[in-house]
Amino acid sequence: MLPKNWIPEWFDDWTAKNPINIFGPAIWIGGAGGAIFVAAMLVSWGNPLETESLQTGPRGTGMSVTKPVDVLATPDPSVADYFGDPPYEIAEDEPLAKDIYENVQVLGDLSEGNFTRIMASITQWVAPEEGCAYCHAGANEGNYADDDLYTKVVARSMIQMTQSINDDWYPHVNANAEVGVNCYTCHRGEHVPSDVWFRIAPVNEGVAGWSANQNRATAQSQSTSLPSDALEKYLLEYESIKVHSLEAHVSENPSDVGVATWQNTERTFSLMNYFSNSLGRNCVFCHNSRAFYDGGQVTPQWATASLGIQMVQEINNDWLVPLTDVFPAERLGPVYDDVAKVACRTCHKGYQQPLQGQNMIRDYPELAASGPPVYE
Repeated sequence: MLPKNWIPEWFDDWTAKNPINIFGPAIWIGGAGGAIFVAAMLVSWGNPLETESLQTGPRGTGMSVTKPVDVLATPDPSVADYFGDPPYEIAEDEPLAKDIYENVQVLGDLSEGNFTRIMASITQWVAPEEGCAYCHAGANEGNYADDDLYTKVVARSMIQMTQSINDDWYPHVNANAEVGVNCYTCHRGEHVPSDVWFRIAPVNEGVAGWSANQNRATAQSQSTSLPSDALEKYLLEYESIKVHSLEAHVSENPSDVGVATWQNTERTFSLMNYFSNSLGRNCVFCHNSRAFYDGGQVTPQWATASLGIQMVQEINNDWLVPLTDVFPAERLGPVYDDVAKVACRTCHKGYQQPLQGQNMIRDYPELAASGPPVYE
């Protein structure tokens, strides 16, 4: 054991007269050591914030979309739950579904095996827990013919709508490769697809006017102060998507027909914000940020998105709104008793391609067009 005063007095005296700051060097040494450690980890394990860029326009224009690699590599959880069943071989002289079952108004030209195959698939896509009884009230007794349940009437129309989408809107749903849509694209195992919308503005006459649309945190406005009626105006009422004049001191009056006002502009911003969140991409995925207004400088994705807008308008007006009287009251909107409608996010769910480009019609040519299916 060292004596109590083992340090010489001269050393204490010298250190008292010559103090040394040991904290500064320690901080520098610690910082350098930490940097070396981080660098070694990045070399060994890779950059956790690594990104990939998708070039969407000419080089040098800054038209690219950057996303973290780990985000791009994260699979849509719905893909793992997808149920698909390839077509059955058709035996010679095999009877058709319409000749076997009663009241088969769609898909009647399918063989019995393929008809029951697609019915089983639709059940898994829309009502996996309830089974056939979700659409067929007498399923437990073997009666599938009656139209007692509204769900069967709606399902029949939705099958025709799916065929129409795959046939008439081929350039949108198969823009990059064969993808198409089937019931699971929207439903994902749920009776009512998520991310549908209802009319909400204005709530009543007392709050009518522009203030009823602006500064309201709604799902339609993506919880921003932007107008909450963009989906209604553009994806249901066919209003033209446009912004105010780019010229200064214009003589046009906001009350004139065809004149775009600041309200139209903000409503357009609201729709574009919805677009970005629906696809998980930003503005330059479709536009040149230096000239949003110039159609000659847009990307190829702009054309695909434009077709998507027209497709959604048709789905809402030609397929969904006509079913309003078919749905029970509890399935209608909270303000106007309107039917649920679709928009981009109903299918995309935050991904550039629904189900990350999963081919949804490869196993279901019956849903690819309204005519007889082509089995390959």
